[in-house]
Amino acid sequence: MLVSTGTAATPGPDSRETVPTGGAVTAPGPERDEFFWLSEINKATTVINSQEGLLDPAKAPGIAAALQTVIDDGAAPDAERPSTVVSFEPLLIEAGGPDVTLLHAGRSSQDMHATYRAAILRDGLLELADQLNTTSRTMVDLAAAHTGTIVPNYTNGVAAQPNSYAHYLLGHAAGFERDAQRIREAYARIDRSAMGTTVLNGTGWPLNRQRMADYLGFSALVDNAYDASQISSMDQPVEVGALVTSIALHSGNLVEDVMTQYAQTRPWILLEEGEGTTFASSAMPQKRNPGLLNDTRSAASQAVALAQGPVLQTHNVTPGMPDAKEVDNNAEVVDAGVATLRGLDDVLKALVVDPARALEEINSDWTTSQEVADILMRDHGLPFREGHHVASEIVTVARDRGIGPLEFPYAEAQRIYRETVAGSEYPPELPLTEERFRAALDPVAIVNGRATPGGSQPAELERMLAEAGTRLTAQGEWITTSRDRIAAALAGLDQDFAVVRG
Repeated sequence: MLVSTGTAATPGPDSRETVPTGGAVTAPGPERDEFFWLSEINKATTVINSQEGLLDPAKAPGIAAALQTVIDDGAAPDAERPSTVVSFEPLLIEAGGPDVTLLHAGRSSQDMHATYRAAILRDGLLELADQLNTTSRTMVDLAAAHTGTIVPNYTNGVAAQPNSYAHYLLGHAAGFERDAQRIREAYARIDRSAMGTTVLNGTGWPLNRQRMADYLGFSALVDNAYDASQISSMDQPVEVGALVTSIALHSGNLVEDVMTQYAQTRPWILLEEGEGTTFASSAMPQKRNPGLLNDTRSAASQAVALAQGPVLQTHNVTPGMPDAKEVDNNAEVVDAGVATLRGLDDVLKALVVDPARALEEINSDWTTSQEVADILMRDHGLPFREGHHVASEIVTVARDRGIGPLEFPYAEAQRIYRETVAGSEYPPELPLTEERFRAALDPVAIVNGRATPGGSQPAELERMLAEAGTRLTAQGEWITTSRDRIAAALAGLDQDFAVVRG
């Protein structure tokens, strides 16, 4: 019986929208681009400096009004949204006169740009984490639906042993869990404010760096002023690129494993046919090309290619150079990672597994043969290498004669064992009864009879499924908490800025 794992998902929302872990897409707010963050930095500077004696409170309302004008103008359709300090400031001067440059006390484009680059990467990491959680949840749910499905697994590109499809998928989910850990670790390093470090050694103005960080939703400060814009701004995109590379490699590994089945005449796993998943060949009527698999593999390759950009751009340049800092380029790396995960989510939802064909595939070869050697050693004391020789010779004879494990004559197994141990100290008769010999070659019994922690046995599958679900829930809560923290900080800034405007 064919078992469909779900319907292919429709393409996800644009990567610039906010997608909560719960799945619903919120109404898009202001685009959190460079213009947005320069506006927020200027708002926070207006509030903090007017309250702490660095800006004449009498001038603050006029400066705030000019800033609001620039923000409102930038929100209009097709409006100019400058992305640099030197292109933003002329608009401020035009709206409020030269007094607006009083905001520039102790600031530089170096620390302002470093701050918005970190803020934009921070948003991108949360989006990447969210999609990773969604795709991982699909994978774990698929595993839960296939705890009893026994399939061949492969090593070195060759069928190796039978396994539960659930166990196989949980192995892939474990790789994605490490990617989730890496995202959280990278996020903590990127979620730091550079504001107040000026160019590279701080400033003589007594700026309140902590209040600025709090208003912008950062959890910490970049401690060393030189590090802020000269070092960390260069290694942040490299670290994000490494994250995206790992995710793309994990995704590509799974896709390629599925693709291997498409080379067979009778695959045990396919894509559910339909628009967006498969397409008919333009010349060969019998072909149903796995378009979704091809597209997802291509997306993963594109992600890997883009992710190398920051490494090459940062290589052999002096500290602080702008080569690897371009916001659009680095956002493209994150977007490529998100696109890969969305494609893989669609793949997982479109997979169709044929458990009977999978079992037939296992029984058509000798992927269960190691169990014979294991039983001879575990239950009868025969050294593993001797038992391996017995099992290996059985396989050789069987393949020469075109015999599968279900039909192999018990008498032949007895003969091979007897000849293999001849002249040794071990009893000459095969210690396995025919019933035990047949059971040793049963893939279902092998998979269910594993005894080690982390194995494919039902009790361990149940444990690993539960723990995977718990981790995904915790990751979702972390994403929500991180987003809420930023949103609350920006909302508080809006409230205080409104008070200054009067």
